[in-house]
Amino acid sequence: MAYGQGGRRTGTAGRLLAPLRASAQVTSAAALMGAWLALLWALEAIDVISGHRLDSFGITPRKSGELLDIIPSAFMHFGFAHLASNSIPLLVLGFIAALRGIGRYLAVAFVIIVIDGLGVWLFSPAHTNTAGASGLIFGLFSYLLIRGFVDHRVLDIVVGVAIGAYYGTSILWGVLPTNTGVSWQGHLFGLVGGVAAAFLLRERTVAVSPGD
Repeated sequence: MAYGQGGRRTGTAGRLLAPLRASAQVTSAAALMGAWLALLWALEAIDVISGHRLDSFGITPRKSGELLDIIPSAFMHFGFAHLASNSIPLLVLGFIAALRGIGRYLAVAFVIIVIDGLGVWLFSPAHTNTAGASGLIFGLFSYLLIRGFVDHRVLDIVVGVAIGAYYGTSILWGVLPTNTGVSWQGHLFGLVGGVAAAFLLRERTVAVSPGD
Protein backbone atom coordinates (compact mmCIF):
# COMPACT_ATOMS: atom_id res chain seq x y z
CA MET A 1 0.00 0.00 0.00
CA ALA A 2 1.48 3.31 -1.04
CA TYR A 3 1.24 6.55 0.91
CA GLY A 4 2.01 10.08 -0.16
CA GLN A 5 3.96 12.56 1.92
CA GLY A 6 0.88 13.37 3.97
CA GLY A 7 0.31 9.73 4.94
CA ARG A 8 1.87 10.01 8.41
CA ARG A 9 0.00 13.20 9.21
CA THR A 10 -3.26 11.64 8.03
CA GLY A 11 -2.67 8.57 10.19
CA THR A 12 -1.99 10.76 13.24
CA ALA A 13 -5.13 12.80 12.61
CA GLY A 14 -7.11 9.58 12.29
CA ARG A 15 -5.89 8.39 15.67
CA LEU A 16 -6.75 11.74 17.24
CA LEU A 17 -10.24 11.69 15.71
CA ALA A 18 -10.94 8.08 16.73
CA PRO A 19 -12.33 9.00 20.19
CA LEU A 20 -14.64 11.55 18.58
CA ARG A 21 -15.92 8.95 16.13
CA ALA A 22 -16.46 6.47 18.94
CA SER A 23 -18.37 9.07 20.94
CA ALA A 24 -20.53 9.88 17.92
CA GLN A 25 -21.29 6.18 17.41
CA VAL A 26 -22.34 5.80 21.04
CA THR A 27 -24.55 8.87 20.83
CA SER A 28 -26.15 7.73 17.56
CA ALA A 29 -26.79 4.20 18.87
CA ALA A 30 -28.32 5.53 22.09
CA ALA A 31 -30.51 8.01 20.21
CA LEU A 32 -31.72 5.34 17.80
CA MET A 33 -32.69 2.86 20.48
CA GLY A 34 -34.22 5.57 22.64
CA ALA A 35 -36.39 6.64 19.71
CA TRP A 36 -37.22 3.00 18.89
CA LEU A 37 -38.45 2.33 22.43
CA ALA A 38 -40.32 5.64 22.55
CA LEU A 39 -42.15 4.59 19.40
CA LEU A 40 -43.08 1.21 20.89
CA TRP A 41 -44.46 2.81 24.04
CA ALA A 42 -46.35 5.45 22.06
CA LEU A 43 -47.91 2.77 19.88
CA GLU A 44 -49.00 0.78 22.93
CA ALA A 45 -50.54 3.90 24.44
CA ILE A 46 -52.46 4.47 21.20
CA ASP A 47 -53.48 0.80 21.23
CA VAL A 48 -54.93 1.09 24.74
CA ILE A 49 -56.72 4.36 23.98
CA SER A 50 -58.21 2.90 20.78
CA GLY A 51 -59.55 -0.20 22.51
CA HIS A 52 -56.66 -2.40 21.34
CA ARG A 53 -57.34 -1.88 17.67
CA LEU A 54 -53.63 -2.04 16.86
CA ASP A 55 -53.56 -5.66 18.01
CA SER A 56 -54.99 -6.49 14.58
CA PHE A 57 -51.52 -5.84 13.16
CA GLY A 58 -50.29 -9.06 14.73
CA ILE A 59 -49.69 -12.08 12.49
CA THR A 60 -52.46 -14.62 11.98
CA PRO A 61 -50.81 -17.61 10.27
CA ARG A 62 -51.32 -18.74 6.70
CA LYS A 63 -53.62 -15.95 5.61
CA SER A 64 -52.23 -14.12 2.60
CA GLY A 65 -53.35 -10.70 3.77
CA GLU A 66 -51.44 -11.16 7.02
CA LEU A 67 -48.11 -11.04 5.18
CA LEU A 68 -48.50 -7.26 5.18
CA ASP A 69 -48.40 -7.35 8.99
CA ILE A 70 -44.98 -9.03 9.25
CA ILE A 71 -43.12 -5.76 9.85
CA PRO A 72 -45.70 -3.83 11.93
CA SER A 73 -46.25 -6.88 14.18
CA ALA A 74 -42.72 -6.42 15.54
CA PHE A 75 -43.76 -3.00 16.88
CA MET A 76 -47.04 -4.05 18.54
CA HIS A 77 -47.56 -5.56 21.99
CA PHE A 78 -50.40 -7.05 23.98
CA GLY A 79 -50.35 -4.67 26.92
CA PHE A 80 -47.76 -2.61 28.77
CA ALA A 81 -46.53 -5.61 30.79
CA HIS A 82 -45.68 -7.40 27.54
CA LEU A 83 -43.86 -4.32 26.26
CA ALA A 84 -42.03 -3.74 29.54
CA SER A 85 -40.64 -7.28 29.52
CA ASN A 86 -39.15 -6.65 26.07
CA SER A 87 -37.88 -3.11 26.59
CA ILE A 88 -34.63 -3.65 28.51
CA PRO A 89 -33.22 -6.54 26.43
CA LEU A 90 -34.17 -4.72 23.21
CA LEU A 91 -32.48 -1.55 24.44
CA VAL A 92 -29.29 -3.36 25.48
CA LEU A 93 -28.91 -5.68 22.48
CA GLY A 94 -30.06 -3.05 19.99
CA PHE A 95 -27.63 -0.49 21.38
CA ILE A 96 -24.69 -2.91 21.11
CA ALA A 97 -25.64 -3.86 17.55
CA ALA A 98 -26.15 -0.21 16.53
CA LEU A 99 -22.63 0.73 17.64
CA ARG A 100 -21.41 -0.67 14.32
CA GLY A 101 -23.54 1.82 12.40
CA ILE A 102 -27.17 2.90 12.17
CA GLY A 103 -27.60 1.73 8.58
CA ARG A 104 -26.16 -1.68 9.40
CA TYR A 105 -28.42 -2.02 12.43
CA LEU A 106 -31.52 -1.16 10.42
CA ALA A 107 -30.55 -3.73 7.77
CA VAL A 108 -29.99 -6.37 10.47
CA ALA A 109 -33.32 -5.58 12.11
CA PHE A 110 -35.12 -5.76 8.76
CA VAL A 111 -33.67 -9.19 7.94
CA ILE A 112 -34.54 -10.53 11.39
CA ILE A 113 -38.09 -9.16 11.37
CA VAL A 114 -38.86 -10.51 7.89
CA ILE A 115 -37.47 -14.00 8.52
CA ASP A 116 -39.07 -14.17 11.95
CA GLY A 117 -42.43 -12.98 10.62
CA LEU A 118 -42.41 -15.48 7.77
CA GLY A 119 -41.59 -18.29 10.20
CA VAL A 120 -44.47 -17.28 12.45
CA TRP A 121 -46.82 -16.98 9.48
CA LEU A 122 -45.91 -20.45 8.24
CA PHE A 123 -45.64 -22.45 11.45
CA SER A 124 -47.68 -20.88 14.24
CA PRO A 125 -50.91 -22.63 15.27
CA ALA A 126 -54.08 -21.65 13.45
CA HIS A 127 -56.27 -18.92 14.92
CA THR A 128 -53.44 -17.31 16.88
CA ASN A 129 -52.30 -13.69 16.77
CA THR A 130 -48.57 -13.05 17.25
CA ALA A 131 -46.97 -9.68 17.89
CA GLY A 132 -44.11 -8.18 19.87
CA ALA A 133 -40.42 -7.34 19.73
CA SER A 134 -39.23 -10.62 21.23
CA GLY A 135 -38.46 -12.11 17.82
CA LEU A 136 -36.19 -9.15 17.10
CA ILE A 137 -34.59 -9.55 20.53
CA PHE A 138 -33.82 -13.22 19.94
CA GLY A 139 -32.48 -12.32 16.50
CA LEU A 140 -30.20 -9.62 17.86
CA PHE A 141 -28.93 -12.12 20.42
CA SER A 142 -27.91 -14.70 17.80
CA TYR A 143 -26.57 -11.97 15.51
CA LEU A 144 -24.29 -10.56 18.20
CA LEU A 145 -23.34 -14.07 19.33
CA ILE A 146 -21.85 -15.09 15.97
CA ARG A 147 -21.06 -11.74 14.33
CA GLY A 148 -17.47 -11.71 15.53
CA PHE A 149 -16.77 -15.17 14.16
CA VAL A 150 -18.33 -14.29 10.80
CA ASP A 151 -16.47 -10.96 10.49
CA HIS A 152 -13.26 -12.25 12.13
CA ARG A 153 -13.25 -9.46 14.73
CA VAL A 154 -11.80 -10.38 18.11
CA LEU A 155 -13.61 -7.65 20.04
CA ASP A 156 -16.97 -8.74 18.63
CA ILE A 157 -16.20 -12.35 19.57
CA VAL A 158 -15.56 -11.25 23.16
CA VAL A 159 -18.79 -9.24 23.17
CA GLY A 160 -20.69 -12.20 21.75
CA VAL A 161 -19.34 -14.57 24.40
CA ALA A 162 -20.33 -12.12 27.15
CA ILE A 163 -23.83 -11.76 25.72
CA GLY A 164 -24.15 -15.53 25.40
CA ALA A 165 -23.11 -16.01 29.02
CA TYR A 166 -25.60 -13.43 30.27
CA TYR A 167 -28.66 -14.14 28.11
CA GLY A 168 -27.99 -17.71 26.94
CA THR A 169 -30.08 -19.62 29.49
CA SER A 170 -33.20 -17.49 29.12
CA ILE A 171 -32.87 -17.52 25.34
CA LEU A 172 -32.65 -21.31 25.22
CA TRP A 173 -35.76 -21.64 27.39
CA GLY A 174 -37.55 -19.18 25.12
CA VAL A 175 -37.38 -21.46 22.08
CA LEU A 176 -39.00 -24.38 23.91
CA PRO A 177 -42.80 -24.85 23.73
CA THR A 178 -43.23 -24.53 27.50
CA ASN A 179 -45.79 -21.71 27.63
CA THR A 180 -48.97 -21.75 25.58
CA GLY A 181 -49.24 -17.97 25.75
CA VAL A 182 -45.78 -17.37 24.25
CA SER A 183 -44.83 -17.85 20.60
CA TRP A 184 -41.82 -20.14 20.69
CA GLN A 185 -41.99 -20.09 16.90
CA GLY A 186 -41.38 -16.35 16.98
CA HIS A 187 -38.38 -16.86 19.25
CA LEU A 188 -36.95 -19.71 17.19
CA PHE A 189 -37.23 -17.92 13.86
CA GLY A 190 -35.88 -14.76 15.44
CA LEU A 191 -32.72 -16.73 16.22
CA VAL A 192 -32.65 -18.00 12.64
CA GLY A 193 -33.05 -14.45 11.34
CA GLY A 194 -30.14 -13.21 13.44
CA VAL A 195 -27.83 -15.91 12.09
CA ALA A 196 -28.96 -15.12 8.55
CA ALA A 197 -28.34 -11.40 9.10
CA ALA A 198 -24.80 -12.07 10.36
CA PHE A 199 -23.92 -13.92 7.16
CA LEU A 200 -25.91 -11.79 4.69
CA LEU A 201 -24.48 -8.54 6.08
CA ARG A 202 -20.99 -9.71 6.94
CA GLU A 203 -18.11 -7.36 6.28
CA ARG A 204 -16.43 -7.91 2.93
CA THR A 205 -12.65 -7.91 2.99
CA VAL A 206 -10.95 -6.13 0.11
CA ALA A 207 -7.62 -7.51 -1.04
CA VAL A 208 -5.01 -4.79 -1.60
CA SER A 209 -1.76 -5.55 -3.36
CA PRO A 210 1.48 -4.23 -1.83
CA GLY A 211 2.01 -1.95 -4.81
CA ASP A 212 -1.32 -0.13 -4.51
